[in-house]
Amino acid sequence: MTEDKNVVNDYTLYNIDSRYTSEKEKKSDSIALMEARLERMKNLSDKDIKRARLMQLKLIMESYLNSGSTDEKNSFTSFLKKYIGIIYQKQNQFAKDVGITPVLLSQIINNHREPSDEFLMKLMVHSEKIFKDVGRFEKQLWYRVYFQDKISETMLNQNEWAPRIEKEIKITEPI
Repeated sequence: MTEDKNVVNDYTLYNIDSRYTSEKEKKSDSIALMEARLERMKNLSDKDIKRARLMQLKLIMESYLNSGSTDEKNSFTSFLKKYIGIIYQKQNQFAKDVGITPVLLSQIINNHREPSDEFLMKLMVHSEKIFKDVGRFEKQLWYRVYFQDKISETMLNQNEWAPRIEKEIKITEPI
């Protein structure tokens, strides 16, 4: 019995369905499943697609925070760009909706200016309102992503700033 249990665990570990007796049967079911998914997707409304994409973005942001990665495609500005792109056809409308200038938004998105606390608060409130009908949205998510970027950037550039800072630090009371 233990051996059978291990076999099942191995199958699930490697995403192999143990019910298939042949590769042909597995491929046939795979094709049928894909066709059913495509048929269902054809009937989705634009609103449903936006909801799904927003949920996907939220999950990717949470995954980024849990992974500790420093990938550029997973950064505050890339997530912001995707968020705006899901909801709006033009970034200018988002800027108007959150009460900032399109120039300021462009500077933030292109990493020419850091987002202010007020911008982050507006983004947080905007996201809460957008996600109200989509699903749970952690209030601090945008802040956490932004500060994760700052921590990663600081640690990545430690070779540049550490020597200068070390020269300025003195220990007058050793332990």
